[in-house]
Amino acid sequence: MSRKWLGAAAGVLLGVLPVFPKSYLFFLEVQAVAGYSSQEKGPVFFSMSQMEAMQKPSFGFDYVKKLTGKTRDYATLAVQVRLAYNHEGEDRLEFQLYNGYLKYKAGFADLWIGHSRPALGLSSVLDSHALLLPTLAMMGFGFDRDWGIGAARDFPWGNASFSLTTGTGMPLRLEGNYLASARVSRGVLSRDNYSLGVSLAFGDVLETMGNHLISGEPMGFRCIAADVSYFRDNIENRLEVLAGEKNARSTYALFWRLGINLMAEGRLKLEAQPVLRKDDGKWKSLISAGASYQLSADLTARSTVLYDRATRDTRIIFQLYYYKLM
Repeated sequence: MSRKWLGAAAGVLLGVLPVFPKSYLFFLEVQAVAGYSSQEKGPVFFSMSQMEAMQKPSFGFDYVKKLTGKTRDYATLAVQVRLAYNHEGEDRLEFQLYNGYLKYKAGFADLWIGHSRPALGLSSVLDSHALLLPTLAMMGFGFDRDWGIGAARDFPWGNASFSLTTGTGMPLRLEGNYLASARVSRGVLSRDNYSLGVSLAFGDVLETMGNHLISGEPMGFRCIAADVSYFRDNIENRLEVLAGEKNARSTYALFWRLGINLMAEGRLKLEAQPVLRKDDGKWKSLISAGASYQLSADLTARSTVLYDRATRDTRIIFQLYYYKLM
């Protein structure tokens, strides 16, 4: 791990927390991840790949601070970081930044600047930073988090959001790259048990995996996406369809996640997730199934089986995830 990342981690830990000693939430996060890969023919300590950020053995924190005036909250500061372990490679320790933004309540909309979620598809509303099952953003269709600015507003009928980001994901690079995206949704999931969203995105993005830059040459990305979330009783359905162009080639994706909540308070969740996508001129499929059990209020055990048809790789991954309010 480079001195630059060590300095950044130390700066966040030692510099941010004392500035706001009151009126904040501070969560400690620790996770253990291990499994088996048929392609590697042995144990692995990641859920997707060694270069990707999610998921790996790590510890970190999630810090949320409400900035208040005399009559109301006017802004939110959020910092969420991890120090992850790489079983292979030169940098055994890797600094990961997820949330790192300031959100201002302007009245007409909530405005943010920093490192947050672009307004594209299910990943803009589904927090997957702790989960084993990947979203389309983790497969090269957009970014789970990105550097830039954005705006969002809630309406009685749903939500509208917009973002202008660098199109790099976790690392910050400026090579003429950008990503403009917007999403409009109807329905409030927590109230109506459904949400229907439509997204548009265009720009010139860089190809990255986690903190790693794969190519420094910006490539064109254009897409339109539709997503549906529908909950009924103890069953959850999430569906996303995407079509567009990536690096001058047509690209398509179909994503479906089916979840069933069992036991009291949904402590046990069973999920199945088929994904079909076309990029680099080839059709690829990834089939996953998983289980999640809430051992306590702070500790969750997860497992998943993934089969990647393109690489003929079968992975069985286990995770213990600890997330506690301090």
